[in-house]
Amino acid sequence: MGKLANRLIHAATLRHWRQVAQSADRSDLSSLQQQRSQARALRAHLDRLIHVADGRLALPKNGTAYFERPHGTDWSWRPDLWRGPLHTPGIAPARNKSGLGDQVTVFHDCPRSELALHQMRNQEANALAPFGLRVDVLGFSGSFLSVVIDLPSAAAQGLTRSHLIRLDMIAETEKPTALVARLNIRHGPNTERISRQVPLDTPDLRAEFDLAYCNLNENRVHKLWLDLFIQDPEMNQVTLRDLTFARHRRAAL
Repeated sequence: MGKLANRLIHAATLRHWRQVAQSADRSDLSSLQQQRSQARALRAHLDRLIHVADGRLALPKNGTAYFERPHGTDWSWRPDLWRGPLHTPGIAPARNKSGLGDQVTVFHDCPRSELALHQMRNQEANALAPFGLRVDVLGFSGSFLSVVIDLPSAAAQGLTRSHLIRLDMIAETEKPTALVARLNIRHGPNTERISRQVPLDTPDLRAEFDLAYCNLNENRVHKLWLDLFIQDPEMNQVTLRDLTFARHRRAAL
């Protein structure tokens, strides 16, 4: 049905119910009873439509790449998991080296996997990322649990020791814990690693990786990835509602 036809039907429907409402105090009781039943049935559908529409329109839009970036940013990125729906939205149980989408992989050494990864829809009206990542852990007898995010090749292009790479996250946990964020930079056969402790004592988290202090061969950089180590993961739920990267040059001294 075309837009013009829809508009005409809508106008006719409004006109009908306006006339019914205006004559309600003069209608005979039999007609009024029938009109009331029709109005209640219509109101149930309208209330449902308004409720769903309010919820959906308050959500951040799929695919959004907007987030605040430092001055002088020359590369920035929000991974696909936080931007749009994945074909497979969850892994349970999540065994070692299980992937969620093309950019997120879980690594652990727990012999019996009692953990799950799920992509979830952010419901908050002020959320910038449409989706988030929830990590549920029950029993855990391993020594480490890491969520690995592979950065795209654009992150390596033109990377120098004068750059800083900033990681911003919005996170929630069921019980107090901490993350260790480790940036890995492959250059030639070598890999530079820079680690930052990220206490989860506030929802808005940030870690900066200053490349000035690493032994980086700028001409041979070809791959970057991030390890997010969850400390003491047993019987906990960690939700990463947003995760973004921004690369900018250090201010000249």
